[in-house]
Amino acid sequence: MSEQFHLNRQHIIAFIATRDLERAKKFYRDTLRLRLVSEDAPFALVFDAHGTMLRVTIVKDLNPPSHTVLGWQVPNITVAAKALQKAGVQFERYKGMQQNDLGVWTAPSGAKVAWFKDPDGNTLGISEF
Repeated sequence: MSEQFHLNRQHIIAFIATRDLERAKKFYRDTLRLRLVSEDAPFALVFDAHGTMLRVTIVKDLNPPSHTVLGWQVPNITVAAKALQKAGVQFERYKGMQQNDLGVWTAPSGAKVAWFKDPDGNTLGISEF
């Protein structure tokens, strides 16, 4: 009997690009407090993001997209936003969006989201559903 292969049974790997591995290492390890698993220099850094592998990959040219590329679901966005601000993260403000003093926007569904950028300009976010 052969076993069927399904991606829904496999672990996902997240990728994000950087132009500077050392700067990215400081941000993801020291600011966001992700555990650095390995350094595959000069190609990538590997972090454990609560069981998800995050590969921060070196690229020569980077034009960060305008959308969110990586996000975390948090149980309490106020607590998370304050902790990230204390660590030096600055939340983005978007014209036309009603965001509170922490930069948190409440969607029509009631979900709460706040966005910030990594040192390369990649948009990251935290969400409370």
